[in-house]
Amino acid sequence: QVQLVESGGSSVQAGGSLRLSCAVFGYMYRPYCMGWFRQAPGKGREGVVLVNNDIPTTYGVSVKGRFTISQDDNKNTLYLQMNSLKPEDSAMYYCAATYASCAFDPRAFDYWGQGTQVTVSS
Repeated sequence: QVQLVESGGSSVQAGGSLRLSCAVFGYMYRPYCMGWFRQAPGKGREGVVLVNNDIPTTYGVSVKGRFTISQDDNKNTLYLQMNSLKPEDSAMYYCAATYASCAFDPRAFDYWGQGTQVTVSS
């Protein structure tokens, strides 16, 4: 079974940066689609970025230009570099994977990490 473990969440001041990591393991065939989602209290789960067959295809409007996705050489770790953080970026950030087509729809994803908390203070 695919397992995802997020790390790197922390509390930072507005304007600061964080890099989140998602370790992917336990798979026989690497998932075609990976993504980062986030969810703030009382809010729905929001797509942050999608990576389809190792190519970033979609960034959420609210993070485009500030967040950057990348992978290590073995493609078993997904990174989310977050710059110019804003208080509204505060949320639990989840890494997700699926063998289905990529879409900003949490229902399309079969595997989820436990999440890592990001808190941005003003």
